[in-house]
Amino acid sequence: MKIVIAVDSFKDSMSAIAATHAIKKGISRISPNTEIVFCPIADGGEGTIDTFLAAIDGLRQHDYVTGPLGESRKANWALFPDKKLAVIELAQAAGLQLVPELKRNPLNTTTFGVGELIRFALDANVNRIVIGIGGSATNEGGTGLAQALGVQFDGVSSPITGGYLSTITSIDISSINPMIRNVKIDVACDVKNVLTGHEGAAHVYAAQKGATPKQVEILDAGLKRIASLMPEVNPNYPGAGAAGGVGWGLIAFCNAKLHKGIELILDVLNFGEVIQDADLIITGEGKMDNQSLQWKAPFGVAEYAATKGIPVVALCGDHTIDQLTIRKHGIQACYSICKDLNIPTKQAIMDGENLLEELTIKVLSRFII
Repeated sequence: MKIVIAVDSFKDSMSAIAATHAIKKGISRISPNTEIVFCPIADGGEGTIDTFLAAIDGLRQHDYVTGPLGESRKANWALFPDKKLAVIELAQAAGLQLVPELKRNPLNTTTFGVGELIRFALDANVNRIVIGIGGSATNEGGTGLAQALGVQFDGVSSPITGGYLSTITSIDISSINPMIRNVKIDVACDVKNVLTGHEGAAHVYAAQKGATPKQVEILDAGLKRIASLMPEVNPNYPGAGAAGGVGWGLIAFCNAKLHKGIELILDVLNFGEVIQDADLIITGEGKMDNQSLQWKAPFGVAEYAATKGIPVVALCGDHTIDQLTIRKHGIQACYSICKDLNIPTKQAIMDGENLLEELTIKVLSRFII
């Protein structure tokens, strides 16, 4: 029997790689002779770099950039010289986890450091950059990263933060780093929200980043302001509102293409070859909820597996989706540490690897003969 393990990270508990190893240990205890294939995945959030480095020979790079609050910090990115490819995670330079909880306020955060990472990649003479934009602390439409690449914004200083968007009087992209025009930029996006309005970046996500209701209105007005200064760029494009509008910004300033994050990553990882002749695929992530039904990793894996007729089961920390809905989206069944092992959330996070191994043993014994 051949089983492919293709899980995303269990946020706050373990990386995709650690979760993969925990599941592998559980399978090995049930059936030592089962062929197990590792394929940790991501959908554009934290862990995207590790996913690529686990699958493709590459180099982890370390450089100092501007953090979300304007501080200097070390950030990782990945370089694949043979493929002339760079992989960047927005969260390395502008991630919510980089901001202390009491300082979380998207009026004050910037993506300037993401632009600096893009500059490092350009200097490495790549011809393709994949950027995962999940996990941001920002809501400034990608203006900070554009500023780092040379775009001129009149009416504001550097670096731009979300609170100053409404003061921008004009945008001049003619001064952008000319190397950007010779590079294909693919964006791994895990949501499909538009830029502004009630389904936009500020109204849907800014509160999670520390914004008050009044600040949400300020941020949304700022995004409307920059969209009005670049009317040729569609603010209603699916994913434009991702990462506080970075989806829109990368289209507007870098001529980037947005993709469902999981589809882009599965394509680069040659997932079709990985799952060839597989009897079962195990997917999952920390929490599976209604948001997972959009562009998240487990259902992307299930959609791909369905084209090959391979059954999929999901293991997770917890889930709030009913099993009928899960089956409608291609996953045979979903099992969780919290519900199926009756474990409190805090304990599930603290002891995730051991509990995931235990859940694997409990669940997979019915699938392995």
